[in-house]
Amino acid sequence: MNKIYPSAAAALAGIVRDGQLLAVGGFGLCGIPEALIDALRDSGAKDLTVISNNAGVDGFGLGKLLETRQIRKMISSYVGENKEFERQYLAGELELEFTPQGTLAERLRAGGAGIPAFFTRTGVGTLVAEGKESRDFDGHTYVMERSLVPDVALGKAWKADKSGNLIFRRTARNFNPAAIMAGRISVVEVEEIVETGSFDPDSVHLPGIYVHRLVLNATPEKRIEKRTTQQNPKGA
Repeated sequence: MNKIYPSAAAALAGIVRDGQLLAVGGFGLCGIPEALIDALRDSGAKDLTVISNNAGVDGFGLGKLLETRQIRKMISSYVGENKEFERQYLAGELELEFTPQGTLAERLRAGGAGIPAFFTRTGVGTLVAEGKESRDFDGHTYVMERSLVPDVALGKAWKADKSGNLIFRRTARNFNPAAIMAGRISVVEVEEIVETGSFDPDSVHLPGIYVHRLVLNATPEKRIEKRTTQQNPKGA
């Protein structure tokens, strides 16, 4: 089966619709599928619920979808870098489900592993636990968290072979494997595609069984959220 699509728009054609639950890999702006996010914006799909560690920044990453009002709800851990997100949330225009970062990662991992729910101590006694089932194990209270199984997952990897086996690069791996595994349909943007069999099997970070569609973006922008510099002290 050919998994390679000629463009990000073609890779999303026929699978993205209004009202879907989507997962998007990345952490801040590190490891985000830039071309796929642009194609999702251009698709015009709206009323989306998006699972992502955060919501990009103003004008880049998922911030582009906030500007076009295509996102109805975010399931996130951190949203502090996006002023438009803040404005929409405080105005009651955007729903938000805050989830502790480790819990969010585990909800996606569990979804990809076919585990419907799990218990964790994180969030017990806080707003995070409100309305959720809790149980005691070995003298401690745990809250039950449901797994996440998005209709479509958008991910980013460094390299893929034609079968969809993936290699990630350094910290850009972050939430990408969990998001890709969890998706009912997973679309992955990569910087290089090689022949199947080119990888040492021990170097594969995520098997191609989890990848349904591939698109090449050889020159992503890879924008940095914040660049902080400091002058060296004299004589250093």
